[in-house]
Order: sequence, then structure tokens, then C-alpha cells
Amino acid sequence: MRKYWPRIIVFTSVLFLCLLVSCNSEKTQTETAKTTVKQTSQPSLENENTASEESVQKAPADSQEQEVEKVKEDSQQAQAVVEDAKKEAEIQEKAVDLEKKRAEIKLKEAEVAKKEVEIVKETAKSKAEVKKAVEEAKQKEQEALAAQEKVRLAEEKMAAAQEKARIAEEELGLALEKTAVVEAKVKRQRNVIYKKLIQTGLIILIGYISIVALRRVVNTRIEDLKLRHLTRRNVGYVIKILIVLCIIFLWVQDIGAITIFLSVISAGVVLVLQDPILSMVGWLFILVRSPFEIGDRIELGGVKGDVMDIRLFQTSLLEIGNWVDADQSTGRIVNIPNSAVFKEANYNYSRGFEFIWNEIKILVTFESDWKRAEEIMLGHAQEQAKGMAEIVQRKIKEMTRHYMIRYGKLTPIVYVNIKDSGVELTLRYLTEARKRRTTQDVLCKAILDDFAKEEKVNFAYPTYRIVR
Repeated sequence: MRKYWPRIIVFTSVLFLCLLVSCNSEKTQTETAKTTVKQTSQPSLENENTASEESVQKAPADSQEQEVEKVKEDSQQAQAVVEDAKKEAEIQEKAVDLEKKRAEIKLKEAEVAKKEVEIVKETAKSKAEVKKAVEEAKQKEQEALAAQEKVRLAEEKMAAAQEKARIAEEELGLALEKTAVVEAKVKRQRNVIYKKLIQTGLIILIGYISIVALRRVVNTRIEDLKLRHLTRRNVGYVIKILIVLCIIFLWVQDIGAITIFLSVISAGVVLVLQDPILSMVGWLFILVRSPFEIGDRIELGGVKGDVMDIRLFQTSLLEIGNWVDADQSTGRIVNIPNSAVFKEANYNYSRGFEFIWNEIKILVTFESDWKRAEEIMLGHAQEQAKGMAEIVQRKIKEMTRHYMIRYGKLTPIVYVNIKDSGVELTLRYLTEARKRRTTQDVLCKAILDDFAKEEKVNFAYPTYRIVR
């Protein structure tokens, strides 16, 4: 059951993430629908405020500052327009006063002309003079009427200028109100960001406190070393994944935004961080596919050792072999990138079939009784292999469920070969991968003891004969 824990953890995390995404998308759709209804039911001014509020909520901090600056610039422009409109209205008002004065002068001239006509009539001058005076009076009267018309047009222009100034003042008030709304929204948005930062810190703090507390509980409750280490590691993975998911759910309000963001940066990240990403994929492959697990003896990337830990980017091995014979520990810890599972061959000494074939080679002289030596070697190997045959058969039967494997002979055997210096006897036998040196030591000691008792069995070694 323990080897399935990583797969269960990965599956549970993915399922939880999918549930968060679905809930968040439904929430986004609901808010969008509410916003649409609200926009269709409010006046144009409220629509503008709502649009500005939404833009502030969706924009990051830099965009919000730019939005505030833009609104302030619009307010300044509106204020300048108001001042220009007021100046124009004052100019028009002065023009109206000037035209009124001109019209009053023209009216006075017309009255003077009328009086001159009356005087001419009273003095009984010639008809030509009377007619001329009448015409001059009519001309003055027409000029007075034209001046009054100019006054009326000037008053209309002044009224238009005043109306324009009033509209500009309203626009200025609207711009100032919009500026106040945007600044208030930005302030609220900053408060929300600060609040989320505090919540993020609390989530991380609580998560790591939980990790420390649970690891202490595991250390005190679980006696088995391997199970304790696996449990500690899995507890750390689960809580860290939950921390990341909680932070994502806290900060990401729009799934579309994070999708666009990830699509933009994914290509660059893949190129720059190719090896770390491949190591992360290798970590997932190790958890799900499980080519090896903690405690297995493996050879990966040309390094042999016992798996001590499997982390996000690398796997730690306690090295064996190298300058030390017979797969004994060197004491060094080797960290191998998880990407090596895709690039290098992986040899597992422990998975499925924990036994390996080992050979002991002994060279006896040609004059020795090599058959007796063969019997001694084979006898000790068979005695060492007692009780192992059933275990080996069971392991092979389990392996046939997953692999196409066939073994013809599982009992010890001695092979004979002729060498230059004598007869070579090779004992081939099965042993547990971690007990190769121990079993070899026991067999060699027993064989040496029996060979010492046999007078007809002598070890051979390279010799040179000088012939005259």
C-alpha cells in the first residue's frame, strides 16, 4: 500500500485543483452576469463609474496609477476648458456692452434727426430740405434698429458662451467626481492587496507550522525507519500543495487572466528552464510510474547506491561501490537530477526480484582432484541456498504478472574451465543484492577450510619454468 501513496497524493491534488477551477469559473460567470444587469439598469453616469471601478479592480498597481494620472489630466484639461469658456463669456459680455452703447448712440442720433425734421417743418423751409431731413431721420432710425439687432445677436452669443461655461463647469465637476471615485477605488484595492499579502503570509506560516507539528508526531508514533521517512515526505508534499492551491485561489479571481499569463511566459520558461522543468517532470514520473522508491538499491547515471530521498529536482543516493569492492557503502551522498530517468538507463537491484547472481572463481592445479573441489564448492552453495528456492520461485511468479521473464535454473552450479595455470572452477549462485559480500565471505571461508583438509586439492597460481 505504501508504494501507492505518491500516486494517491498526485491524483488527490489534481482533483482538488480541478474543483477549485470549476468553482472559481462559476463565480466569475455569476459576477459577470450581475455586472451586465447592473450596467443595463443604471444611468450613463453610473455606467461610467462602474466601468472605471471594474477597470481599477482588474488592473494591476501600475495600471491603476496610470488610470489615476489620466483622470487627473482629464480634470486639468476640463478645468482649462472651463477657464477658456469663462474668458470667452466675459469677452462676449464686453462686446454686448459695447454694442448696447453703440445702439444707444444710434437711438439718440435717430431722436435728434426726428427733432430736426420737426424743426424744419416748424420753420417752414423748402420741401426739399424737409424731405432731406425726413430721409436722414429714417436712415438714423434704421441704423438704430440695426444696432439693436446687433445687441440682440451679441446677447445671444453671450448666452451661448455662458451656457458653454456652465457645461464646462459640469464636465469639470464630473471629472473631479470621477477622479475621487478612482482614487477611492485604488485605495480600496491597495487595502485588498495588503490584506491578501497578510493572508498569504498567514497561510504559509500555518502551513509550515503544521508540517513541523505533523513531522514531530510521525517521528514519535512510527517506528519503521522507511515508513517514517515516506510519511514525513508525503506530509510535506500534501501541505505544500495545499498552500500553493490556497494562495492561487486567494489571488486569482479570473481564470482567463492566469491562462493568458501562463501562455505568454510558458515558451520562455520552457527554453530558459529546460533542465529544471525536465527534472520536475521526472519527479512526477518517479511518483506516478515508480521505477524506484526510497530504500531501493539502484544504478542511475553511472552511479550505484541506496535511494535516500526523492525531491522535486533531484534524487539522493548513498553511494556504493566505486573504489570500495563488493557493493559496500562509500559513505558519500550523491544527488542526481530527476531528468536522468529519461536520459540514462535505470538499474534496480531491489524492485520485484531482490536477488542477483554472484560468482566465485577458484583456480586449482591440473594435478588436483578438481571434481572433489567442485563437490565442496557446490555443497556449501546448496547449503547456503536452503529455504531460498521457495522465496525465489514466489518472486519470479509475481514478476511474471508484469514482465515476460523465464529462469531455467535457480540452484547453484559450478562451471569448469581450463586456464593456462590450472583448472578454473566458477561457482554461480543466487543471493540477495544487499548480502552479496556477506554470502561470498561465508562461502569462501567454508571452501578454504575444506580445501585445507583435502590433500589432493591445491590452489594454482601463475608459474614460470626455466628449461636448459
